[in-house]
Amino acid sequence: MAVIARSVATKQSPETGPPPDTIYAPATAAGRAAIAIIRLSGPEAGPALEALAGSLPPPRVARHVRLRDAGSGEELDDALALWFPGPHSITGEDVGELHVHGSRAVIAAVMAALRDQGLRLAEPGEFTRRAFLNGKLDLVQSEAVADLAAAETEAQRRQALRQLDGHLGALYRGWGERLLRLLAHLEAAIDFPDEDLPPEIEARVAAETVELAAEIARHLADGHRGERLRDGIAVAIVGPPNAGKSSLLNQLVRREAAITSPIAGTTRDVIEVAIDLGGYPVVLADTAGLRDSADLVEQEGLRRAVARAEAAELRLFVFDARCPADAKGAAQWPGPDTLLVANKIDLVADRGGLPPGALALSALTAEGVAELVAALAARIAETYDIAAPLLSRARHREALESTAKALRRSLDAGLSELRAEDLRLAWRSLGRVTGRVDVEDLLDVIFADFCLGK
Repeated sequence: MAVIARSVATKQSPETGPPPDTIYAPATAAGRAAIAIIRLSGPEAGPALEALAGSLPPPRVARHVRLRDAGSGEELDDALALWFPGPHSITGEDVGELHVHGSRAVIAAVMAALRDQGLRLAEPGEFTRRAFLNGKLDLVQSEAVADLAAAETEAQRRQALRQLDGHLGALYRGWGERLLRLLAHLEAAIDFPDEDLPPEIEARVAAETVELAAEIARHLADGHRGERLRDGIAVAIVGPPNAGKSSLLNQLVRREAAITSPIAGTTRDVIEVAIDLGGYPVVLADTAGLRDSADLVEQEGLRRAVARAEAAELRLFVFDARCPADAKGAAQWPGPDTLLVANKIDLVADRGGLPPGALALSALTAEGVAELVAALAARIAETYDIAAPLLSRARHREALESTAKALRRSLDAGLSELRAEDLRLAWRSLGRVTGRVDVEDLLDVIFADFCLGK
């Protein structure tokens, strides 16, 4: 059992030592508010809550209490106390919550009373970390907690909530279970050749490996949509000088974010502004006008404008409606990811000469801007549909790419032992996404699926 022995050797022994200390921290933002929540977690959460509130409330029932300092007996606040005994809590430990008035003085007094009882102020993310270590969340869900707290748009909220609900983790765990079974079957065929095992095991393992590798490859080929939903979808505003690109940016962000002037070439560098557009996070980039110039600074601005346009997911090619021939400049970025925008229609009497499909508007009067926003939001919605779970972090992508690479390598391996080793590496890479890798699972599958040593 050479391969299995190597796998077991890599397993770390469970941690031993004293139980974790009890932590506390405010669970609401700093500043004055009507209500603030202070959360406790750990073995001393119950005694600390009881010392402040006089008695523990029934589990998962809010009780109105008068908080008092356990040392001095001084009244601290009129509050609500909640008690969640472990393991049926968010962290898996004993958890208490105090819903107090949200003034700085009240929060400081209650936290000082907790500190005096020997509790420790939690590190950033420590409650979620304990939830992961106690099996309440996998790593994907733990990261979704941070994403949900940081969500600024509807699309970001929906994506984070789907991950928190376990949709993405369930997909990866399903792949991990299939991969674990393939590895177990192949290692059983290697290590127990004299047992009564099906002769076609290796062929079946190879066929299912091909299928699994194809599924992971399709998942990876998502155009980085999940990461872009987290960080913002790049939309570049490009076009000839003095077409009103900066004025359009100001209309879209509803403030004077860019300097505007009738002088061509005012914008020399890329100006970025993040906005919520139809529920999607968008990073608008105003760029320098596209024209030949002997000015070295303007040449650099042109280079940056072209680079930003080519890297963007979408482009708004803005031209002066009085010069429809300028729209030909959009030909260097063909396709549906480039929207033609005819600006300054307030200066045009006859709009019949505009190119087909061009969105007519005036950045000065805001006429047509709402239609542009709707068209851009519809185009983004087509591309960034989040009905299916999406990769949202570079860490996930890197681990899945390692998994797919190991699977492909296993198919080219000449020896069964090498194929098994590559499958094991693929399984461990996949397990790093969710944080669930237990070599004992491999042995469980081997001895459950095969009647060995009969």
